Amino acid sequence: MPPSIVRRFYPRAYDNRLPISHPEVRVNRAKFFKAALLNFVLLLLLFLCLFCYLFGALFQEESRTHNLEILWVDYDGGIIGDAVRDAYKALQSNGFPTLVERPTSEYPSASDLREAVCNTNYWAALYTFPRSSERLGLVISGSDASQYNPSNILSYIWDEARYPTVVDGLISSNLHTLSDGARVAYIARNGTAAFSTIPANNHAAIAAFTTPWTLSSINIQPTTQGTRAVYNTIVIVLVIIQDFFFLGAINGLYASFEIYARITPTRTILVRDIISVTFTMVGSLLITCAIWAFKAHWNVSGTQFVLNWLTLWLFAHVNFLTLDVFTIWIPPQFVSMALIAWVAMNVTSIVFPFDLSSPFYRLGYALPAHAAYEVLTDIWSGGCNPHLQSALPILFAYELSGILWTGLGVYRRCHYAVITEEAAQEAVRMRVEAALKLEREHDRRLGRENIDESVREDENGESSRADENAGDFNRRTQRDKEAEEADRQQAERELEELGGEIERMETRATRMANFGPSFYLVGTERE
Repeated sequence: MPPSIVRRFYPRAYDNRLPISHPEVRVNRAKFFKAALLNFVLLLLLFLCLFCYLFGALFQEESRTHNLEILWVDYDGGIIGDAVRDAYKALQSNGFPTLVERPTSEYPSASDLREAVCNTNYWAALYTFPRSSERLGLVISGSDASQYNPSNILSYIWDEARYPTVVDGLISSNLHTLSDGARVAYIARNGTAAFSTIPANNHAAIAAFTTPWTLSSINIQPTTQGTRAVYNTIVIVLVIIQDFFFLGAINGLYASFEIYARITPTRTILVRDIISVTFTMVGSLLITCAIWAFKAHWNVSGTQFVLNWLTLWLFAHVNFLTLDVFTIWIPPQFVSMALIAWVAMNVTSIVFPFDLSSPFYRLGYALPAHAAYEVLTDIWSGGCNPHLQSALPILFAYELSGILWTGLGVYRRCHYAVITEEAAQEAVRMRVEAALKLEREHDRRLGRENIDESVREDENGESSRADENAGDFNRRTQRDKEAEEADRQQAERELEELGGEIERMETRATRMANFGPSFYLVGTERE
């Protein structure tokens, strides 16, 4: 847009502009580019580190798939189990889950396998049904097909609510691949002998020979809705950002109404905690309502709704307190960096299970997002992620420490709010004194000018004055003017130094107070 058009709307935009060669511009220009370069480097390094941290957690995750252990129990003890072992030997690699075989004495029934998966000892449990090889052999030979069911040959138990996108792609999909390989191995082991026993025109026997079984599954908590992909990513990010913006709104209100300098610290702490608890309670309730509104056919109950709400409430309030601690005890220029680092590290701790990341990333166990997701997974799957004994203490530790440090922060802010107010009053006093001093100096110069004017009038009126007195008078007047000019320049220097001192004093007081990032909202204007 041409500048001439812009000036019609903003005619004062070019007023009081200094030339580029002005000394003040040169000094500030050097400071500006130095500060810009410093922030340029710091922000680039910060985001480089965060990207490396996030990408490192996902780096070569496929080669760590073998860290996902699947329990394997052969209740049949026949050729089908041997076929599964043959297929696993062919598929075994770093990119395939590890099949851990255990004897039937450790897990006597399928309910024991479900309990092992429910306790997260294994990511899934694969097993054969008892006498499945015998029943399959009978139907292939045409002897007895009454007890044969292709879905009751090989089955697995899993919990889709536990990292659904991961278990879909790396557990369920690979187990189907293993089942297909086992069918091929079964035919290779039993093909020639079994084929000769198939009765002619016996369609059931032929079908059983070509497709001996269909892999069945027991899914503890089916989680197929599309929104499942964002439960451990966008939901967590939005909760933290929501808390940050509300914290900024609260800080703006407290600054606008001068709460820290007017209200006692104890009452301030109480009111601030009530406001934050209420906001996070309502916010987490709305988030839970949104999750339930788009849950599709997800089989979750009203009790799980309430528990989900309470967990998100605790997580949201933990983040509100943690961000408040950042704004209190971290220098203001680094608060935004701390916020983005906090978001990135929390999301990284739950975007993938630790089994697929480097052991270094297990430090995420100490982050509230991981603890909250562990609790949520336990709630969604009906108790089949029993890590509450570690997750809840972590969340409550953040809660208690956050209450402690934010409470101390209120005392700190109240203390420095008084200092800031006193500094502002002192600055006003110093400005008034400087103005009075300049006014007195101005009056003194006016008085001298009036005296000089009266002397000149007398000089014009009295023609009898000697010429030598005129010379003395001119010299005296010149000295007075020089002295007045020196006094004026000294007063201007003192005023400039005073302005700099006032600015430094106010800046120092504001930095010590550190009221945190704030946003001025509708309704904060004061009469």
